[in-house]
Amino acid sequence: MPELPEVETIRRDLVKKILNKKIVQVVVYRAKSVAGENTKFVRHLRNNSIIAIERRGKLMVWRLQKKPDLLVHLKMTGQLIYERKIKNRVDIIAGGHKLSEQDIDALPNKFTRVAVVFANGGELFFNDLRVFGYMKLADEKVIQKALAEFGLEPLTKAFTMDYFEELFKRRSRAPVKALLLDQQAIAGLGNIYADEVLFCADVKPSRPASSLSQHERKKIFTCIPKITVEALKHRGTTFRNFLDSSGKKGNYTDFLKVYDRDGEACKRCGTIIKKIRCAGRGTHFCPYCQK
Repeated sequence: MPELPEVETIRRDLVKKILNKKIVQVVVYRAKSVAGENTKFVRHLRNNSIIAIERRGKLMVWRLQKKPDLLVHLKMTGQLIYERKIKNRVDIIAGGHKLSEQDIDALPNKFTRVAVVFANGGELFFNDLRVFGYMKLADEKVIQKALAEFGLEPLTKAFTMDYFEELFKRRSRAPVKALLLDQQAIAGLGNIYADEVLFCADVKPSRPASSLSQHERKKIFTCIPKITVEALKHRGTTFRNFLDSSGKKGNYTDFLKVYDRDGEACKRCGTIIKKIRCAGRGTHFCPYCQK
């Protein structure tokens, strides 16, 4: 699932490409992806424009010139791919679920759920393999209700040690990884970065929150923004080998210490990385480094 670094990366990229560009055509390939409001969705977006793109956790709010606005959530397998042909080259940005060259060949493809065409010739494709994601028209009341379901973001001033300690009191019996995955507690942290944060803090993911010492809680608290900033710097884990038109590539995959490395040697101590089931998710850790 795309997490905070992946969603924030594509948000920043789209801001540079599609803001204030007139929408001239919209095609809905899968009604479920727009809450079944095909006709209304198309009519509202056509001749409209996106004037701002906001994000909270993994949810984006696309502010439109003509209201209502648009909620966009990539969920587990959603991707946003923007293409614009300029002379002898193609300007491409993409983000969300893991991407490779095959994902951008011959768009739209069988996974394309919505396509938006702009007056400058640019096209935005919303692809979603499992059709859990959505692009949904929403008035301000609906938007605020959706945003209220998220906890604090880890890079905000409000995300303090006192706030973090309170989370441990509220969910003392839960595995520490479950606490980190709770979007009502910490917005945007998901499976990949929860594993990486706990490795950074030397804490085993399955330990009950109540078993952690104050020192261990402090280490986790410190590692959350550290890992998030590093992932943003490297544009998340969206891309494998695909490079966009600016030569940018999401290559935080190269820096992952435990996630998706089961059976491989720990980069710190050489112990084989294990994969278990924790908090309902596949979970990776080093049996030696994490206690």
